[in-house]
Parts: sequence; structure tokens; C-alpha cells
Amino acid sequence: MKNMDNSTERKPWQTPTNEEQKKFPVRTCIGIVLGYFLWVGPYLGLVGVTVPKLVQDIDPATKQNVIATMSAVAMIVATISNIIWGGLSDRTRSRWGRRTPWIIVGSIGSFISIIAWSHAKTAFGVVVGDSVYVLFQNMIVAPLVAVIADRTSEQFRGTMSGMYALGTAAAQGLGPVIGSHFLYNNTMGFYVMATMTLVSGPIAALILHEQSTKDMPVEKIDGWKAFSANFVFPTHNARNFYLALFGKFMIIISQFAISGYTLYIFTDYIKLKGGAVQQYVSLISIILMITAIIMSLISGPLADKMKVRKMPVITAGLIIALGVFVPRQTTNTWGMLAYAVIAGIGFGMYNSVDQALNIDVLPNEKTAAKDLGLLNMANSAGQIFGPIVAATAINMGGYGYIFPAACVSAVLGSILIFFIKGIK
Repeated sequence: MKNMDNSTERKPWQTPTNEEQKKFPVRTCIGIVLGYFLWVGPYLGLVGVTVPKLVQDIDPATKQNVIATMSAVAMIVATISNIIWGGLSDRTRSRWGRRTPWIIVGSIGSFISIIAWSHAKTAFGVVVGDSVYVLFQNMIVAPLVAVIADRTSEQFRGTMSGMYALGTAAAQGLGPVIGSHFLYNNTMGFYVMATMTLVSGPIAALILHEQSTKDMPVEKIDGWKAFSANFVFPTHNARNFYLALFGKFMIIISQFAISGYTLYIFTDYIKLKGGAVQQYVSLISIILMITAIIMSLISGPLADKMKVRKMPVITAGLIIALGVFVPRQTTNTWGMLAYAVIAGIGFGMYNSVDQALNIDVLPNEKTAAKDLGLLNMANSAGQIFGPIVAATAINMGGYGYIFPAACVSAVLGSILIFFIKGIK
């Protein structure tokens, strides 16, 4: 990322250079980590445990298909909303900055939509509730991810990406644990997740303390070319961008094909019953969290020191492929435990460097939030499409087919990342 202004004095909205930012931006790091944890945790708790339990209560006979339909609709909503919110955020000029207004409104809208979602009585209501939630959720996501590009110099992006991964890893572990805690009081689970999401925006905004952008120049949209640059998929200098986008999409599919069906894997594939289900769902989440946190703390700073981005992501994708394939070998609980350890290592390594790679492949610094939102859309779409892949695999041959499908997806993602040029 380069500065957007050619004057000698750096403006508050300009990305700092390595010379200007001598020390790691701790405050920015804390704001990003807490902001991500407080929306990702509830999201994963909802889609991994709370919503599947609601669907199981409403329509147990076709629960897999309901989840798949919900995911397909939400993917479309996520794609459109990421472009819109990211583009609007890039062009926002206010005393509170470009990102803060959207993050605040998104957290409030997410809170309201989750509460409404909890009262769904039909499969259709569940699908609609999810779509409205995803609409507001991405109002948080697209602007917040752009903060890394806005306020982190190149030399610290791997470390910042690792800290982002730390928040994500904690959320991946604790979100499903919180959801499973309310497995038999599902409505309360929705309310807890909604409250966590509500505070994500204000807490992140207070810590980040974004400076005013009222004096920041903004290009007028006076034709299709200007409009497409701000609100359409990039078309110029975008080869690496799309390889990173689809590589991310395939790797995230492999993760969420399993995590989105964790509850059903234990009940329908491994055949656990009663309290054992809750115990193992929580245990898997904790193992994934611990391994991912350890790798997040190691991989990001190491990538900065070695000045590499692409190779750690490729390696992580292959480790994930190995981890997600293990449960195919057994219907015992140890298969899922091994998956959690191996895949957790891969997820931690992947998340800790992925955001730094994303910034390096941006085609246009002036549309960072929109383009990072699109890259994050691949993340959201993978989270949504993963259960669709899982449902397809189940319908083709049962739960055992989920694991090879997830493995192939991770390998394909790694291959796409390999073809990125000009980045180590």
C-alpha cells in the first residue's frame, strides 16, 4: 500500500511507511483483535451450533438441506453487501473517519437481526433471518478489515495479520463453546451472541479512535469507469487478486464443510448421544482454538522476519487438507480430535499470514475497503458454501464423504495461491 497523497506531510488517513512507523501499532492491534473476536465468535457459535439446533427443532427431517439453502442465499447477500459497504466506506468522509460509522451501525443492525432470527418458527424464517444478519454483519467486516491496510506499515503486516488471526482463533474456539453451552436453552444462546456482536462496534471504535477524514479528497463518480472502480469487481492489474480470492475461498470451504456440521457429525456420523455431544463439541472447539492461537503467535512475526507471504499460506493449506481428511478413516471420536489438532495448526498458520497476503495483492490502494471486502467475501462465501458442499457430500454418500471433499478443496486452494506471481 502506498500513500494516497503526494504532499510531504503525512495525513491522518494515509498508510504509514516503514520509516514513519518505527514501532508495532499496539492500539490498532488491540482494537482489531477485540473487534474481530466479538463478531466472529458469535457468528461461529450461531452457524456452528445455535442455528443448527434451531433448524433441528423446526425441521429435523430435512435439516441438512435447510442449512444448505440458508447458506446459498446468504452467500449471495454477502457478495453484494461486501462490495456495497466496502465501497461506501472507502468514500465516507466524516469527523469519525471512514470506517467507524459503518462498524457502529453494523453492530447495532446485527444485534437486532440476531434477536429477530431467534424467533423464527419455520425454515423460511431461518433463511430470511440469516440473510438479514449477514447483510449487517458485512457492514462490520468490510470496514474493519481495511483498518489493517489503513494503519499498518508493510514491515508489520505479517505480525498484525497474526494478531488478527489470534482474535479469529479465539473466536473459533470460544464461539461454538458458548453456543454448545446453551444447546438446551437455545433462545438464550441467540441473545448472548447478539449482545456480544452489539458491543463489537463501539469497543473497536473507541480503541481504534479513527481520525477525521472530512478533509480527505474524494473522487467524483461521473461515469461508469469511476463507478465500477468503486463498486464493481476490479478488472485492472488484478491477476494476483483473483488467485488469492479463489484460493482463500477453496481453503475456507474445507474448514467450514466440517465446522458447519460439527454437531451433526457427532450425532449422525459418530453416533454420540446426550451430554457427550456437548462435551465433544466444546473439546473440539478448544483444541482448534489453542493450536490456532499458538500458530498465530509464531507464524505472523516469522513471516515478517523472513519477508514471505505466499509460501506460509500454501503450507497451511496442505496441513489443513491433511487434518480434514483424518476423520474419514474412523467413526470414533479420536478422528475428530486428530482433525482438531492438525487442522488447528493449519488454520492458525493460514489466518496469521493471509491478511498480509491480501494487502499485498490489492490492485488499487484507493479502494482498499471494497477490495479487501471482496477478499473477505471469499472468506464469508467459503464459510457459507462449506455447508453446501457438506450437504451435497452427505446426500451423495453419507457423512463420511464430507472429509475427502474438504481435503480436495484445501489442496485446490493451495494450488491457486501457488500461482500468485511476484510475492514470496
